[in-house]
Amino acid sequence: MTNRRNFLSGAGAITGAVAAASVSKAAMAALPEPVLQARPDTMPPLAPASGRPYNPVVTLNGWTLPWRMNNGVKEFHLVAEPVVREMAPGFKAHLWGYNGQSPGPTIEVVEGDRVRIFVTNKLPEHTSIHWHGQRLPNGMDGVTGLTQPAIQPGKTFVYEFVARRPGTFMYHPHADEMTQMAMGMMGFWVTHPRGKHPLIDEVDRDFVFLLNAYDIEPGSATPKIMTMLDFNLWSWNSRVFPGIDSLNVRLNDKVRIRFGNLTMTNHPMHLHGHEFVVTGTDGGPTPRSTRWHEVTTDVAVGQMRQIEFVADEEGDWAFHCHKSHHTMNAMGHDVPTMIGVDHRDMVKKITKLVPDYMVMGERGMADMTEMEMPIPDNTVPMMGGQGPFGSVEMGGMFSVVKVRRGQKPGDYSNPGWFRHPQGTVAYEFEGQRPEPPRSRSAGAAGMPARDKSASDLEVRIRKPAGRHSGH
Repeated sequence: MTNRRNFLSGAGAITGAVAAASVSKAAMAALPEPVLQARPDTMPPLAPASGRPYNPVVTLNGWTLPWRMNNGVKEFHLVAEPVVREMAPGFKAHLWGYNGQSPGPTIEVVEGDRVRIFVTNKLPEHTSIHWHGQRLPNGMDGVTGLTQPAIQPGKTFVYEFVARRPGTFMYHPHADEMTQMAMGMMGFWVTHPRGKHPLIDEVDRDFVFLLNAYDIEPGSATPKIMTMLDFNLWSWNSRVFPGIDSLNVRLNDKVRIRFGNLTMTNHPMHLHGHEFVVTGTDGGPTPRSTRWHEVTTDVAVGQMRQIEFVADEEGDWAFHCHKSHHTMNAMGHDVPTMIGVDHRDMVKKITKLVPDYMVMGERGMADMTEMEMPIPDNTVPMMGGQGPFGSVEMGGMFSVVKVRRGQKPGDYSNPGWFRHPQGTVAYEFEGQRPEPPRSRSAGAAGMPARDKSASDLEVRIRKPAGRHSGH
């Protein structure tokens, strides 16, 4: 079901328990209808139809969860459930998430809002939700066994608190985390400032996404939840390049990008063509005295970063994690390095027995983008994605910030590839290349060894006798 606005206030009640005694029983009288979304596209920003106004965010390859107002309380309904997530065209993963997606929908509120979140558990095991970075009553913090009982399958809990400070936050389970987060259970939360804020500027475009990682064997569909470090799919909002949408902006827009890291390692996030400043973390907006211009910022495990820049350079600018293995898709970690090995004669012999055998990596890995060798069903090439000049040779955590003069305000559609002005693209030099000057007098014998032996030496080893004979 895809329905972003239709809430039925008379929806039937779902039997459940309440996360804390302070939540009124009247809140359980009629649950808001859960809104589901299965499409992996970047949805337009959801303008607030009720409550305090704010400038909405755009969730990369995701969407914002609608709400209803109930006696001044902003009510949401999250459904924890198994989902099928398209990670790239032709490649789908069996994950766990919320409301038909992994990650779940973004929740947007305003500083001072009283929020009530109904959480229905349709997983095969118990769960909970921790509101990462929020200031709230202890009993609403969502740690199973410590601050609340677990939400059992088929049950609905209610979380209720006031959004006390503006900022960039996350939500995720605090129950069987190794399984549930490895399966994709997480989501984004944005609390907008109530009014003008001395540390939070107004922006024209505000993008959000989560960094996450999976270990899904080529040809399979379910993540290996016991993996600790050797992930083979590094993703933004459970999408891998070329399945990650571009971030499309207007020339001279002020752009904010918020990202949170729920993988098992850090990610140095790098933007081409522009400098940015880090204006916020999950601890809140950063003091202006601490801000300086960067082109790369590192975000550690469990952290959020909020960067801002003026998009004043037209073009298609790469935006990616700077760990090279994180810009590749499913690959093996045990493939030997064959660079410089000429095994053409061996290949002729092997192909007589294995007709489909192909040489891999004797000149580097770029040849992989040109091979038309078959890959297992339900996976994606290690690197690829076609640009205007050929293969981009990237995968994983990679996308493009497209800055266009003609992009209209509020238009997030893809403008296509950038048309470079004449004379502004690197080109092949076709003139005569001069021979570099080289010294002919030195070479390998330029610094001969001192006291070189007149003849070859042979070293003989005599093992000690007796009890040391086993050494």
